[in-house]
Amino acid sequence: MSHAPNPSAAPGNFIGDIVRRDVAAGKWDGKVVTRFPPEPNGYLHIGHAFAASVSYHIASAFGGRFHLRFDDTNPTKENREFVDAIQADLKWLGLDWGQQLYHAADYFEQMYNFAVTLIEQGKAYVCELSIDDIRAFRGNFTTPGKNSPFRDRSIKENLALFAAMRAGELADGKAVLRAKIDMQAPNLNMRDPVMYRIYHHTHYRAGDRWCIYPMYDWAHCLEDSLEGVTHSLCSLEFENHRPLYDWYLDQLGIHHPQQIEFSRLNISHTVLGKRKLAQLIAQGLVSGWDDPRMPTLAGMRRRGYPAAAILGFLGQLGVSKAPAAVDISLLEYHVRETLNASAPRVMAVLEPLEVVIDNWPDGKVEQLDADNNPADATAGTRKVPFGKRLYIERADFMLEPPKKYFRLAPGKEVRLKHAYYLRYVSHQVDDDGQVIKVHCRYDPQSRGGQSPDGRKVRGTLHWVSAAHAIDAEVRLFDRLFCKADPENTAAGESFTDFVHPTSKRVLTGCKLEPSLQSHNGPVQFMRQGYFSLDAPDSKAGALVFNQTVPLKDSWAKKRKQPARNNSAPAAVHKRTHKSVKSTPTS
Repeated sequence: MSHAPNPSAAPGNFIGDIVRRDVAAGKWDGKVVTRFPPEPNGYLHIGHAFAASVSYHIASAFGGRFHLRFDDTNPTKENREFVDAIQADLKWLGLDWGQQLYHAADYFEQMYNFAVTLIEQGKAYVCELSIDDIRAFRGNFTTPGKNSPFRDRSIKENLALFAAMRAGELADGKAVLRAKIDMQAPNLNMRDPVMYRIYHHTHYRAGDRWCIYPMYDWAHCLEDSLEGVTHSLCSLEFENHRPLYDWYLDQLGIHHPQQIEFSRLNISHTVLGKRKLAQLIAQGLVSGWDDPRMPTLAGMRRRGYPAAAILGFLGQLGVSKAPAAVDISLLEYHVRETLNASAPRVMAVLEPLEVVIDNWPDGKVEQLDADNNPADATAGTRKVPFGKRLYIERADFMLEPPKKYFRLAPGKEVRLKHAYYLRYVSHQVDDDGQVIKVHCRYDPQSRGGQSPDGRKVRGTLHWVSAAHAIDAEVRLFDRLFCKADPENTAAGESFTDFVHPTSKRVLTGCKLEPSLQSHNGPVQFMRQGYFSLDAPDSKAGALVFNQTVPLKDSWAKKRKQPARNNSAPAAVHKRTHKSVKSTPTS
């Protein structure tokens, strides 16, 4: 990616200010090169998207380059599936790395040679302590570390042992290569960190050419240097690793990027960590990385979240060093706002009850006009069939309704959307006393839902022609976790204890209008919410739709905020700095 420089378009945050000063001072000849370095050991989640977008937009604003680099240094956890999924997710978001695609595995030979250089300088050594002993010798924040008994080996011996490690002559766990820094350092990362470990395991990209693999801290700074990165942007958890980043590059005397840390994204009612997401999958609490309840980009795409909504959400977040949590309802607000402007309105009956219009001629079918989206004047109209037998929602009929019930009931009249007025006549029940069919009469003079005599009808129902309805499965989703901060656990608790027991409900036998037979994009099911076709599970004649978001924030009352239709959350902690304006949903 490369654009004409436009520093005025740089984000108004401390990172943008740093880069702007560097460019003005001619640092690195005014160049700006950023990167997003995912490990291909899982799918990207919304937190990764935030980090990637920060680096992407910094590079874009200053006419620089944005690199995508896979930090594929652990062959036991990484594979091609994750590499392909990460690229697909970033392309879907519109983050373009152009020809700047890199892999840590392609630098293994150079990394090895750099390690040999440190050994020759007396600044690295082969250690044969076990991993447990290395941890014990390291000490902690109150106890200084102890030198390894192998720390004072000769340079010649270390070179020979390191070559033997590479040649596959030592078993897994037999030895590691460590930097020789300071076992008394206050920063634990500087207490002779491990640089290489032994894995006799096939690498998805490098095959069996290597059996020693670099640790992240060693590989990361070298990759940045070799690629000419100028500003290495990363999450705040790496702030204590920066001295090690600097030490490695200073000892080698090679190109030295500036590492800048910012607070990672945290969202309520979810977890953002690949290990925890993998645990949800392993325990069968979700179906996979692309489960629509997951905070992964693949899951959000499958659920029907538009990329534009995610980018709008990310663009509203502030970038700072202060940890903050964002209410998930802000993300849902952006999804709702985007879909309100673009999604066609269609009719779908999720829990059907049959209605028979007694005075409708047998065999007669009318094609009625229905507007596709009242919020879009250019959306046009479509035809929906109307006949003697219809389906309405079971909840839209009651025998003994409460006061201010404006739907169908004995003695009541309702308006059918795009169609006619309908008045109750009688009903049928099964052996258990459950209503299975309602008989009505329609007013032939009320076509299009218009009153011929000025009488007012309060209730408007959606419906589907029984003779033309499509059968479908519809999946309704709630928050994956019923606790806002599921990782804040007490002794003996696990974050998995707070998985919402009804975060997914499956409705079968739903009835949809026939236009949905060939529609692949997101839609609004009138009075129900926004939905999207589930491509992986849908088949011809057996469609599956996922609920994207409800029509309104159903959690607003639980947060003790006004339950305003389509309203943006009032509180988004410290990250949100821009105001948002709501648009009513039709």
